[in-house]
Amino acid sequence: MPVRSPLMNVMFKAADKAAKGLVRDFGEVENLQVSRKGPADFVSTADLNAQKILRLELSKARPEFGFLAEEADGHPDTSDKSERWIIDPLDGTSNFLHGLGHWAISIAAERAGELIAALVFDPIKNESFWAEKGMGAYSSHKRLRVSGRKDFADCLIATGTPFKGVMHKQPHFTKQLSAVMPMVAGVRRFGAAALDLAYVAAGRYDGYWESGLSPWDCAAGILLVKEAGGFVAPLLPKENPMLSGALIASNSEIHDPFVKLIRSAQ
Repeated sequence: MPVRSPLMNVMFKAADKAAKGLVRDFGEVENLQVSRKGPADFVSTADLNAQKILRLELSKARPEFGFLAEEADGHPDTSDKSERWIIDPLDGTSNFLHGLGHWAISIAAERAGELIAALVFDPIKNESFWAEKGMGAYSSHKRLRVSGRKDFADCLIATGTPFKGVMHKQPHFTKQLSAVMPMVAGVRRFGAAALDLAYVAAGRYDGYWESGLSPWDCAAGILLVKEAGGFVAPLLPKENPMLSGALIASNSEIHDPFVKLIRSAQ
């Protein structure tokens, strides 16, 4: 049974507290106050309340840490600190707002530019995916391993599709999808990047690619995949996948040909 560090226990406690409000509001989703941030991109009161709880709990435990968070909440910008939290209080907001039970809380801890701890918590399914650098990745107390599938024809691949307002930023997506679909057993689009990456770490997906992500969407998931024995590459060579927001993740068996397949579809 893995022993969670004090840092990881702090993350679990914060996520659990934030999840209680989200689950309650999910049950009242039709009555939520919702405001538009942009085309097909929404923020709910539930989202903001969850971030407030995460910020409060994480700050109490680690006051020296800064924050890189999705929602603007009026707090000073501390994202340049060498130790910081990278948080998404509600990854899969559109799913949440439409009553689809596939969303998660994502928390990553970073020190001097290196991801050191990650937690992706799915309250509806009561699943937690967590990892610490050099210690492996786990779901509850089960060790996570990426899949061992080698043949594309047996592989299930996940992606995130561009939507209204951002289509012009991802002009190559349809080419990428057209290249992948004939090669694999199936392509899934579930709408929560943190869970997509967690599922790669758990061996449920064999690979995943997406562009247009922010650090809070993928930071925790990147560490999960790596600690589960998988690989994460930037969509374009020499970029930082977390900072560029364009990444390719997979098991070790298909990684090189999968990266080549995606990058060639430009």
